[in-house]
Amino acid sequence: MRYPEPLKNGGTIGFIAPSFGCAIDPYKTRFENALKVFTERGYKTWLGPNCYSDCGIGISNKPSLCGAELNAAMTDDSSDVIITCGGGELMCEVVPFMDFDAIKNSPPKWYMGYSDNTNYVFLSAVLADTAAIYGPCAPAFGREPWHESIEDAFKLITGEIDRVSGYKLWERDDYFIRSEEEEEPDPLEPYQVSERTIYKYFLPDNKTKADMPISGDDFKDSIKLKGRLLGGCLDLLTLLVGTKYDKVEEFLEKYKDDGIIWFIESCDLDMLPMRRAFWQMREAGWFKYAKGFLIGRPRRFGEDALGVDQYKAVTDIVGELDVPVIMDLDIGHLPPMMPIICGSMAEVDLSGNNISIEYSFT
Repeated sequence: MRYPEPLKNGGTIGFIAPSFGCAIDPYKTRFENALKVFTERGYKTWLGPNCYSDCGIGISNKPSLCGAELNAAMTDDSSDVIITCGGGELMCEVVPFMDFDAIKNSPPKWYMGYSDNTNYVFLSAVLADTAAIYGPCAPAFGREPWHESIEDAFKLITGEIDRVSGYKLWERDDYFIRSEEEEEPDPLEPYQVSERTIYKYFLPDNKTKADMPISGDDFKDSIKLKGRLLGGCLDLLTLLVGTKYDKVEEFLEKYKDDGIIWFIESCDLDMLPMRRAFWQMREAGWFKYAKGFLIGRPRRFGEDALGVDQYKAVTDIVGELDVPVIMDLDIGHLPPMMPIICGSMAEVDLSGNNISIEYSFT
């Protein structure tokens, strides 16, 4: 696995939009403030041609132009690291235009983004043997003050830390559902965290069942996992199954001695599609050599359908693998989110409602 060099003081941070650009508020205002913040911290910035574009369908521009922007950014010396402008809906259509051979044969460069960026972050590890960061997109760095999770993401990309931990509180998605009479929130306000973080543990050997998890409040033991991290947003991962980009079997065989720790979260999927997606990945053999699952809070937190909730959607399918499954972690769409290095070796320590992930660049 290839690991990029950290961003140095005074280095150049590049921005591209292979999914949505920052064409509308609140993203535009946040992005422009992020550029100001980075400049004030002494860094140079470089913007790809699509950062403010909004002429594509579900992405910033035509798929071929988004691919060209990404390929250039990842293979030339215009920037030292890349942070994407946002997630989106149809970055999968950009994948055919990504030149993973050229990327693999160029000096590695950190790429950070989440959600729709799974199409690159996951495939960078699988196809280019190059680690990438599943973490916040550029507009998040325009919020003031930075949440601890945003600080962690930046410290990870600059090499100041090699360990991240979970956070005590999180933000419900319905915070942003307002009546017409209510004022729009300040786009630069920080995360509005108000919900206490409580993990759910599903352990092997019939210690727990899908409808009776162990709450982090009651889990007095500890779990240690060591393996190679792989994953992203479930909505996008399942699209790759069975395509010509599905080289997961080769990746698993290459790193079978390490074992795989899957990190997965979901955005638009409700409970039944979530369950089908996990079934599809399991039946495709993706969970071979799995050592455990780190599951983020789904954006549809608390929903259920036909008796399937966010827990049974996962554990009824992967429970037969007899590995630990820990859910409602700080990964994904309900902030804050831990920055996760896809492709990296890691040691994961879990106890109660606490998690620590130490990355090893081997």
